[in-house]
Amino acid sequence: MAEKQKLIVVPWDFTHVAEHALAHAVKISRMVKTDICLLHIVDPGIKPQALGEKKALLKSVADENSKKFNMTVIAEIQKGTIFTAIADYVNQKDVPENEKKEVSLVVMGTHGMKGMQKLTGSWALKVIVKSQVPFIVVQDPPVDQERYHNIVMPVDFRKENKEKTKMAIFMGKYFDSKMHMLVTTSTDPNLLKKTKINLNFAIKYLIQNNIEYQIHEIPKGNFAQQTIDFAQKINADLILIVTTKNITFADYMVGASEQYIIANSSKIPVCCVNPKASFANTAQFMGGWGS
Repeated sequence: MAEKQKLIVVPWDFTHVAEHALAHAVKISRMVKTDICLLHIVDPGIKPQALGEKKALLKSVADENSKKFNMTVIAEIQKGTIFTAIADYVNQKDVPENEKKEVSLVVMGTHGMKGMQKLTGSWALKVIVKSQVPFIVVQDPPVDQERYHNIVMPVDFRKENKEKTKMAIFMGKYFDSKMHMLVTTSTDPNLLKKTKINLNFAIKYLIQNNIEYQIHEIPKGNFAQQTIDFAQKINADLILIVTTKNITFADYMVGASEQYIIANSSKIPVCCVNPKASFANTAQFMGGWGS
């Protein structure tokens, strides 16, 4: 049986933030030896001629970047809205088994939170929460093409925090990254216990995979803002978070904490891991990318 084609997907809308995302994808691809896919979303009612023109333009961009970066960059068109079509492609929904690709990561550009998004929540978050693979959301191009030196990994009481560990191990192995785990003090003994369980879980697997780490205790407060402030202080290359499980419209209205981290004013890239319906066996954390 042929091995599935592995891809890093870059949602492409012909804007400068999409180009920033591609630059980050290239940086990652050079480390993990994975092809890149430029994914453009079109309206389901698009006319055949317009669709043909879009395909030709997108292929031209992909070919140009293949030559520029000396790597495989392919072009794909998906019909729908950005809130569903990106996730459908990434999750390979309704794709025959023999045609499925293995999407390992999505690198997406965002303008942050502007205008109506301040009321309805981050558009980026609405796209991310439907995906079964991690997203890295960027606002600026990478500073360099070197490794991710320092990654900030906030740890709280939610059991979903454990799902960040596999991504932390991947980043540590491929980029020789140091994990900076942030924990906040709590007066609630139950929450404190759950946080310590999550922290010990992460430490165990980081040690077993020889990943460098450091624990930082911060006072109780706005954990999202404290995470951003700390990341800025140490000049972090990436913030690693887990998204809210079963996020609702109310979360968008009051502001799920991750939407503020994603759109941080320091423009630090943010890796978002979505909680699954059920937790995989912890043996998966012993492996690296795609294990």
